[in-house]
Amino acid sequence: MSVGAERKLLGRWGEDMVARELRRQGCAIVAAGWQCRLGEIDLIATDRKYLRFVEVKLRKNAALYQAREAVDARKQAKLRAAAQMYLAWNPTRLQPRFDVAEVYAPQGMETRSPKINYIEDAFQ
Repeated sequence: MSVGAERKLLGRWGEDMVARELRRQGCAIVAAGWQCRLGEIDLIATDRKYLRFVEVKLRKNAALYQAREAVDARKQAKLRAAAQMYLAWNPTRLQPRFDVAEVYAPQGMETRSPKINYIEDAFQ
């Protein structure tokens, strides 16, 4: 398996872990890996109040930097643009919100209990 394919598989695994946790908390997953010409949104979830646009970042550890640091201003702009496109196609009365989920999995997909840090309203 190529490095790129392995990374993609690992990323999807991390998104699945976050989706499972969101469902456990009572959220519904509306979409996973939603794409448009402006970008991709890892997860779109709802609760009673918010439409959550969730960016998932997976790392083996936080030794060099925290996973959330990868969601810089450029990435935030892409996520905002993709979210606006999603909302244009899927109007809602729920309040949109951008969340970031950090998944720390030291053994990759072999990690039995990955640590998930979920940051609500991570940026505007």
